[in-house]
Amino acid sequence: MNRPNGFSLVEVLISLGIIGIIATLVIPNLLANYKQKAWDSSANVFEKKLSEATKQMNAEGILAGYSTTQDFVNNLSKYIKITKICKSDELNKCFTKTIKYGGQGESDENIDIELITTSENFGQKWNTETIGLQFSNGINGIIAYNKGCIQDPYNNQISGINCIAILYDTNGFKHPNDKGKDVRQININRLGKACNFIFEDKCYGAPFIPEILTYDECEKIREQLGIKRCCYYYSCEIGGQYVDYWASAINECQKQGGNLILQDELRAMAKTLYAGGDLNKNLASEWGFKIHEGDDSPFTIWAGDDYSGDSIHLAAGGTEFYQTHYTSFYQGSRGISYWYGLCRF
Repeated sequence: MNRPNGFSLVEVLISLGIIGIIATLVIPNLLANYKQKAWDSSANVFEKKLSEATKQMNAEGILAGYSTTQDFVNNLSKYIKITKICKSDELNKCFTKTIKYGGQGESDENIDIELITTSENFGQKWNTETIGLQFSNGINGIIAYNKGCIQDPYNNQISGINCIAILYDTNGFKHPNDKGKDVRQININRLGKACNFIFEDKCYGAPFIPEILTYDECEKIREQLGIKRCCYYYSCEIGGQYVDYWASAINECQKQGGNLILQDELRAMAKTLYAGGDLNKNLASEWGFKIHEGDDSPFTIWAGDDYSGDSIHLAAGGTEFYQTHYTSFYQGSRGISYWYGLCRF
């Protein structure tokens, strides 16, 4: 019997099924490659325009000398079109709230952009604030200015890129908000961790004196802080109300995206600071501690450990580590001159 011309229904269905399987395997990769090329192209064009803008600022002698990022951005906007500027406490109006930050052997980490408020959050000790930007080409960015940058109007090789650190998203507010894809960076050493110094491969912020946190304020956030009880002892009473500086230190570290240093970490630091028998004042100053001369313990550091329902607070002063209920300041008295908070990120 002769076979009729054309394909049978079964053969057509099988062919369509094979084509569908191939399409399922191939099309996502094609789309991913297309998106990656689009992001790469957009990044290349943007960085070229940014370089040209700062190069022109150098040629006109207005690249260096600003004390704030805002002042720099005000002039930068004359050389590259910026449609919106957001201050450091309103970055989410110019940039997506969170990004995935990793790649190149790093583990992915979700970064809260609201915490990226200073150049230190870019790993740069420039002591300037960050500013959010939206550019006319649809790119969003967060920028910090380097107050130490150098200009030379007669040197056309200076592009000015070394004067800034910038995180930018070629995709605006759209997904995936992922470093290495639509999110790119220039002159960012690390993101989110405002390291004042590195000790034993851990990132620590600058020492700070905690603000007053009243007992009532402490109780409202006690569970969030992860502590068993806020201080209500007579020694915590100042001006007719109970206060808890230890809880305040924990709260401040959590707001910065870190944790208050623990007792074991303090012991390790003390061994380093007193390695020669006496306090290494240069190292202590480098880490940010103010040395109060004439006291047995030139500075004291709150520890985040909470061992009992009585909120026994741990402190470290000099090489001695001890437990104390005392959360109030004894500024000027012998042995306890400054109580610091120190955050680990």
